[in-house]
Amino acid sequence: MSGLIETTRLGMRKFCLDDIDAVYAFSSNVEVQRLTGDPVFQSRQEAEDVIRKIWLAEYKKYGYARYALVHKADDKVIGFCGLKYEPHLNGPDIGYRMLPEYWGMGLATEAVVATLEYADRVLGISKVMGEVLTEHPASSHVLLKCGFKLVQTYSRDGFDINQYQWHK
Repeated sequence: MSGLIETTRLGMRKFCLDDIDAVYAFSSNVEVQRLTGDPVFQSRQEAEDVIRKIWLAEYKKYGYARYALVHKADDKVIGFCGLKYEPHLNGPDIGYRMLPEYWGMGLATEAVVATLEYADRVLGISKVMGEVLTEHPASSHVLLKCGFKLVQTYSRDGFDINQYQWHK
C-alpha cells in the first residue's frame, strides 16, 4: 500500500472520492457513530460531501485532515484516523473511528501513535488535543495509552466531553 503513514497492520492515506462507499459504511453504522456525537449518515451523498467539502478542503487549507485507515490484511478502508483543525481548540484534534469488527485489536492505539509521530516528524506539530465523550471510556483509554493527559471535562451541545492533550 502506498500512503502517508504505515504501521505493521495499517496504512493511512488521504481520502478520495473512490472512498465514498467505505466512508458511508462506517459513518452509517449506528454502533460506530453512537459514541462520537456525530449523526448517523443516511445517504452516500453525505459521505461524498464530507470527503469533498471537509477532508479534501482541509488537506489543502491545513496540510492535514482525517486519513483513510486501511487494514493491510484485507486492503480495506475500515475507518479513519488523523488530525483536524478545530477552531475552539486553536489547533489540531486527533480523531479515529473504525468498523466494529476491527475493535479490540489495538488498531486505534497503533493508528494514533503513528499519526502523532507523523504530526511531529512531517507536519512539525508538537501539541495535539483529543476530545472523547465521557461515556466512551475505551476511546479515553486509547489516548491515555498514547501519552495524552486529561485537561478538563466539560459539556457542549448536550454532551459531556473529556478533553486530552498530547505534547511532544
